[in-house]
Amino acid sequence: MREKIYQLLMDLRLRGMANVLDQELSRAEKTGTPVSEVIYRILMEEHAYRQERSLNYRLKQAKIPWDWTLKTFPFDKQPGVNRAQLLELSHLSFIDRVENIVFIGNPGTGKSGLAIGLLRQALISGYRGRFYNAQDLLDELYASLADRTTPKLINRLCRYDLLVIDELGYLTLKPEQVNAFFKLMGERYGNKSTIITTNLDYPEWYDLFKRKSLVEALLDRLKHHCITISINGPSLRVPDDQQKPFKDH
Repeated sequence: MREKIYQLLMDLRLRGMANVLDQELSRAEKTGTPVSEVIYRILMEEHAYRQERSLNYRLKQAKIPWDWTLKTFPFDKQPGVNRAQLLELSHLSFIDRVENIVFIGNPGTGKSGLAIGLLRQALISGYRGRFYNAQDLLDELYASLADRTTPKLINRLCRYDLLVIDELGYLTLKPEQVNAFFKLMGERYGNKSTIITTNLDYPEWYDLFKRKSLVEALLDRLKHHCITISINGPSLRVPDDQQKPFKDH
């Protein structure tokens, strides 16, 4: 009978229950566990199994390039970062309020690490998210223009609860890329949260995008519900022979 039940669970794709079936039935036989408790225990195992699979899927889809968390961030070495503020942000209420976060600072100050840490926390908490290098995102938007899939791409990007755009800096941009990027940010405005890391203060964005009116509209929307964190601190990069570096590109 155990074999028949196991096979039925596998056919129904209830792998979490199947994995503990024999163990739980043996426990029940030895201890006289009530049937209701046995059912509850194997259902809880199925729930945990599905939760883990869902998390692994979200982590894979997010394309996070480095295994960083807020717990691994060297706050003691970066006085330019308010640890209490970041820990408060890790509670993720900014996502529920549909607020944006912009990290501004010189290369190596930890912007990418903090952004990734918040993204990872969001994924663990059940939100859907995606990490993009800014140039890669702009190139993907530009490529979508050729086969006219830009609306489809933007719609997909707008479904992420949290989008991280890393290294928005001195990039070589075509007018079509700028327009598509502004379109994306306009669609996400008021609907989903975005984290941007950049080494450019807001006034320098005009030189980057070369479109004064569009930049003003972008900043107006981006900063409307935004937490700007300027990191004025030392670089966290150190030679490999001294210690493992906390990279921030």
